[in-house]
Amino acid sequence: MTITSVTNHTQPHLSPLQPPILMSEIYGWQNILVREFEQPPSRETYQSATEHLLCLSLNGRPSRVLQQMNNRQHSALFARGDLSITPAGALLVSQWHHNEKYLQIRLASKFLEDVAQSTLDNRATSVDLAPEFRIRTPEIEQIAMMLLSELRNGAPTGLLYAESLTHVLAVHLLKHHSVSQPCIVLQEVGLSDRQLLQVTDYIVAHLASNLQLSDLAASVGLSQFHFSRLFKQSIGVTPYQYILRQRIERAKQLLKTTKLSVMEIALLCGFSSHSHLGKLFRQHTGVTPKRYRMG
Repeated sequence: MTITSVTNHTQPHLSPLQPPILMSEIYGWQNILVREFEQPPSRETYQSATEHLLCLSLNGRPSRVLQQMNNRQHSALFARGDLSITPAGALLVSQWHHNEKYLQIRLASKFLEDVAQSTLDNRATSVDLAPEFRIRTPEIEQIAMMLLSELRNGAPTGLLYAESLTHVLAVHLLKHHSVSQPCIVLQEVGLSDRQLLQVTDYIVAHLASNLQLSDLAASVGLSQFHFSRLFKQSIGVTPYQYILRQRIERAKQLLKTTKLSVMEIALLCGFSSHSHLGKLFRQHTGVTPKRYRMG
């Protein structure tokens, strides 16, 4: 994924832009870049031919932001939950005179086109998002905050969780924020018996590894979007939820039948750490791994 540099134009009453507080690059997320910022009064210029930009305000109190996108200008108070969308290729200049907290999400335009190719009835060759200065979209805000929470916790759930959220975000943008408002084709049948057995066997065999949505989809020859939807129709839960359930069940089995440490069991079941297993195990069983083993 191409990282586009940001230009800072410093003026006497403005400060240099600060580096992000958190960033997703270190976790290897694909097709999406997520960064949390807290900036002093400053000015920022952004343009990318290969990425769409979403900025979600995290301000505790409203703060005025002046924006110019191509030949349009806009000035408004941004409060927590306010969102702006800058399509790939558009030039955005933003300026603010108070501290700003925001989440920046960059989505690869090629990825959005790939999702469109597998879901649109007209098989469009390009996808244009509609520019937005300030809107409120609860669905996007929820996805963004889930991604931010994952960053703040050190991305313990692995690539599959981030990939799933990225796909949900892409589909929402296609359905509600594209210029042409394309029609999404939704199949009403689940995976075939053969496909279901293939993918569940694959999950069992690779439970300790960092499973990715692309690998699961490839194992049954489907696009990632269609695989996720058909899997949920067949099983009743998302791939991420199913894998988590399988990992918890394997942990329960190892806790009862082996003398392995909780840390060893965590790694064998695909959890990132002892504490990651402990947190999710307690959420799903009501007890800690140690208590479950004793009981």
